[in-house]
Amino acid sequence: MARHLIDSIMRQTTVLIAQLSTASGIRSPLSHVADQVFLSLSAEIESQGVSRKVAADMFGLALRGYQRKVARLGATTQPSRTLWQAVLDYLESQGPVTRAKLLSRFGSQEEGAVLAVTADLVNGGLLYRAGQGDATVFGAMPEASRRRFTDEEELNALSGLVWLAAFRNPRSTEAELRKRVAADEAFDAALAALIDSGRVRRIPTASGDVLEAEPFIVEVGSSEGWQAAVFDHFQAVTTAIAAKLRRRNARAAANDEVGGTTLHFGIHDEHPLRAEVLGSLAHTRKTMEELWAKVTEHNTAHPVPEDERTVVTFYFGQTVRRPDDADDEAPAGKADEEGRS
Repeated sequence: MARHLIDSIMRQTTVLIAQLSTASGIRSPLSHVADQVFLSLSAEIESQGVSRKVAADMFGLALRGYQRKVARLGATTQPSRTLWQAVLDYLESQGPVTRAKLLSRFGSQEEGAVLAVTADLVNGGLLYRAGQGDATVFGAMPEASRRRFTDEEELNALSGLVWLAAFRNPRSTEAELRKRVAADEAFDAALAALIDSGRVRRIPTASGDVLEAEPFIVEVGSSEGWQAAVFDHFQAVTTAIAAKLRRRNARAAANDEVGGTTLHFGIHDEHPLRAEVLGSLAHTRKTMEELWAKVTEHNTAHPVPEDERTVVTFYFGQTVRRPDDADDEAPAGKADEEGRS
């Protein structure tokens, strides 16, 4: 049974989602996440050749209830609106209002929830507060501030994801790319920005335009494209694990071409190999970027059709947890610090 493994992966995934949902100061709506997980998971299970009746049983549902839930969720395209968004939109449209008027406007909500959301918006720089008690006045920061926190952030994130999808799926049509990233109306603005910057270009063909992208590269230290880089890394890890499982062989072999290795080093400030261990990320990045540059140079001089290429994805990462750091990143049932997996 893989139940304990699945439960552990779910717990770790929720940690990542929680970090992403608050990473930029904007509280991303999460009410749709459970439904999205169900819909995506059911579709993937069925794509593995599992019948709908068996898939329904895996979720603990009768077949009819499972089919109704899939149909209902499939027809839902927009996540529900959060109180966080509603309070911000109200103050932007109404201008400054007193605490009493704000609580009256959202009377159907618990007072504590409204005040907690308002405090979070103030701390995030989207609202300002003046006065005390019921005479306290709340107002939205100028529109430019919200645009800086929301529109630009969202456009930057989506542009990176569209660029990544266009690069990973060369010669896709605009409709295919839109479907692949499951984007909303902001897709057009993101694609236009990528075309204007030259990162994506339209190529006319007999059957219509297709899209070609420049290599997806996020330079070290860049503040743009990090969201897509996170997804690219996450996708590389999960794809490698899934590929290993599809081979029905989770054991490692010395000559593996698919898989991964995790090493845990235990060091201290006076350890003779401290600098070498901490420099592993920089060293590996330099080595692999030099190899990537050589391969790219050769491929440019000796191009081959996309459908004849074998694509090798190599991923690596590093974390450092010091003695005085919170232990929230340690894996469940962690191995010895010098362990490997």
